Amino acid sequence: MIVLHYTAMDTCEAAAERLCSPEFEVSAHYLISEKGDIFQLVDEDSRAWHAGAGAWGGVNDINSRSIGIELANTGKTPFPALQMNALERLMRDIMERRCIPKERVIGHSDMAPARKGDPGARFDWRRLAIAGLSIWPEAGEARDATPKPDDFQSAARTFGYPADAPFDALLSAFRQRFRPHYTGPLDQTDMAQIQALARQYPALTS
Repeated sequence: MIVLHYTAMDTCEAAAERLCSPEFEVSAHYLISEKGDIFQLVDEDSRAWHAGAGAWGGVNDINSRSIGIELANTGKTPFPALQMNALERLMRDIMERRCIPKERVIGHSDMAPARKGDPGARFDWRRLAIAGLSIWPEAGEARDATPKPDDFQSAARTFGYPADAPFDALLSAFRQRFRPHYTGPLDQTDMAQIQALARQYPALTS
């Protein structure tokens, strides 16, 4: 799978220094600057320490099963077009070479909802979906007039989210990706979208 991150640092240079410093025990396979420069920091066949604790689709050791891509961004600003263009080129190449399906592209916040928030609400997941590099929920309507948190969590787990994620963290991570900047209690749109994702892209079958 591919896991997308933002660096949460002021500059790409500072992020590169940290990602290459053994003392911080953090690394990633690729780093993409705001200008679209791509730096390979770890060989794709080697394990990078980019994901940490978390899970996706029943996989707990994400570091051993994924390629990590860091985007130079503080998390407070939009991701520049040059950076997104470079990301798309890199992802397409990796996905084609390694036969990674688009549903196996996730954000750090997807696999660790209670711990991480990147790549955040400013990241354009819909753009990646339109390019065929990620997914987007199909239109639909929730069957229940009053959606229930337990039902949302059940569908989210089937889609791939960690089973032990608290509801509030799970809903926040889901909205960051599929309903950015939306707030408020769980509603029918949340329920319809997570059910559509679980139905179309089930990471777990039981």
